[in-house]
Amino acid sequence: MMKDALLQNLAVPDDGVSCIDLAQQVEKSGFVVVPQCLQAAMVERLSSYLSATTYAARNLLSVPIVRELAGSAPVRVLAETVLGKNCFAVKATFFNKTQEANWKVVWHQDLTIVVRERRELPGFGPWTIKAGINHVQPPAHILSHILAIRLHLDESGPDKGPLRVIPGSHKQGRLSAERVTAWPKAHSIVCTVPRGGALLMRPLLLHASSACVAPKSRRVIHLEFAADELPQGLEWFDRV
Repeated sequence: MMKDALLQNLAVPDDGVSCIDLAQQVEKSGFVVVPQCLQAAMVERLSSYLSATTYAARNLLSVPIVRELAGSAPVRVLAETVLGKNCFAVKATFFNKTQEANWKVVWHQDLTIVVRERRELPGFGPWTIKAGINHVQPPAHILSHILAIRLHLDESGPDKGPLRVIPGSHKQGRLSAERVTAWPKAHSIVCTVPRGGALLMRPLLLHASSACVAPKSRRVIHLEFAADELPQGLEWFDRV
């Protein structure tokens, strides 16, 4: 019953939304907005921990409240609907865009995953180290099976630097910088999300955001889920 009630709130055209509708929307467009996901009490708890004066944080799956969030029923419903029951969280980051910590993000794809140790494998690279942890760009077929769930602790309205996306662009694999620059942007969509809502997206979806205009926070917890093991002994850094 909880799953059905949640899915009825999805921002898709059909009146009767099912698991199939959600999965198909993500497959077709590369994203979907869920206006209601987290209960108010959970939003308050997360907001207290990730205050308005915190601007960014990596590797949050080690934090108990974020691990709880990744395994919570509303979030698992969304992840399992797209990836299946065997999926697991592999990454959690936090962003807070305010006038004190403001920025614009150019059009790009999310191309890196976080792993335990470096292994030289065909198709993996370049490698980087962020906060002491190995990051690598994997082959496109691995990225294409990852689902990001962006959970909003504040309303993300038009004046808060919301994400803009280009529907269907996730189907083209990893794009060169030249192809990203040349890609037509006229039909991009602005993804406004209410407080407690979620934006589901494929990492290969072209996306960007402008700087915020309003002085209030735009806090987002960005979770990534996978359902497959990495090849040849490579391991996800986190698994929840």
